[in-house]
Amino acid sequence: MTTAAFVSVILIHLLAAMSPGPSFVVCLRIAVTRGFRTAVGLAVGFGLGAALWAVAALAGLALLFELVPGLFLALKIVGGAFLMWIAVQMWRHATEPLDLEASTQEAMTFARALRFGLLTFASNPKTAVFFGAVFVGLVPAGTPLATLALLVTAIFINETLWYIVVARLFSLPQPRRAYVRAKAWTDRAFGSFLGLFGLKIALT
Repeated sequence: MTTAAFVSVILIHLLAAMSPGPSFVVCLRIAVTRGFRTAVGLAVGFGLGAALWAVAALAGLALLFELVPGLFLALKIVGGAFLMWIAVQMWRHATEPLDLEASTQEAMTFARALRFGLLTFASNPKTAVFFGAVFVGLVPAGTPLATLALLVTAIFINETLWYIVVARLFSLPQPRRAYVRAKAWTDRAFGSFLGLFGLKIALT
């Protein structure tokens, strides 16, 4: 695998990571409501999710999805349903007042946020298809295991660092105060976005 191909994979993935999606919506809300440290745990979960889907693609999962469409359909439905469940919870609690000082003390630990991030990222099996498509064109057969491990590590770092940046921006005092002032319609907007993402994942 050439250096140019390696860098191309990393840049393509970074652009994909930066495109708005369910992970962005979840990270933004967690940063605002739970603070920076918790959102960092979420970002690490996203990074692990990206790394796992990358490993799955390298192991041939994208090809398996083509050979067994029913498996891909089942994973899409489960993943879409998980995102829609999050959306429903956001709508249900949209009108509940939020004490910004107390919210940082709530029981979402770093480890719990990491698990939630991993589950959120794992809810989109199309990520494996994305990596499969990128790898087919840029990662030649016979690439040394050490190079593949370095590639997966770079993907983990890409995903994690991007969402740490998002977490930092939206955990600052001004964005958090703005969220509290408009919590009801903001939560409903976030919930609607997540519900639409879930439907899109499940149906396309």
